[in-house]
Amino acid sequence: MRTAVAAALIAMFPLAVAAAEVAGVKLEDKVRIAPNAPELVLNGAGVRTRFVVKVYVAGLYLPEKKSVPADVLALGGPKRVAMTMLRDVTAQQLSDALTDGFAANNAPADRDRYQTQLAELTAIMASLGGAKKGDVVAFDYLPDVGTRVLLNGEAKGKPIPEEGFYRGVLRVWLGDKPADADLKKGLLGQG
Repeated sequence: MRTAVAAALIAMFPLAVAAAEVAGVKLEDKVRIAPNAPELVLNGAGVRTRFVVKVYVAGLYLPEKKSVPADVLALGGPKRVAMTMLRDVTAQQLSDALTDGFAANNAPADRDRYQTQLAELTAIMASLGGAKKGDVVAFDYLPDVGTRVLLNGEAKGKPIPEEGFYRGVLRVWLGDKPADADLKKGLLGQG
């Protein structure tokens, strides 16, 4: 009887044990982005497709799961968007995608307010020299640090202050005009 109950419980909660897999990329269910930071949970994941080409798998990590963009943007604390590249991408492609997505999904006042921070972010992206297939580019937010970019776990450039700026970056994927609507659904755990 106990074995049957245990088997039934395991069948009911398979995602609690196994990491997610999207397009052959395994994503951890939980991550810790700094030694003293709380553990973040995988909110959702999906594939960024441009035309018919799969560009990267993205995972959104939050302190707690949220399925509505406004709730994600209002959520305080650390956060991460991790992109695992499915193809080689140039630094210019990375920078252009961020700049275009930021402009399309943020109000004019926010675009003006965060112009300097966006320039810092695109400079960091340019310094990467691109990303190769299999590389992981992460955008982290830590309350006492700011937005930081990591390439394969190594911090690049200086952290960029202001949580509002990180919210603007999140809107690239979660805004009203996201880079990829299916990816937005996936990041929100809806796809």
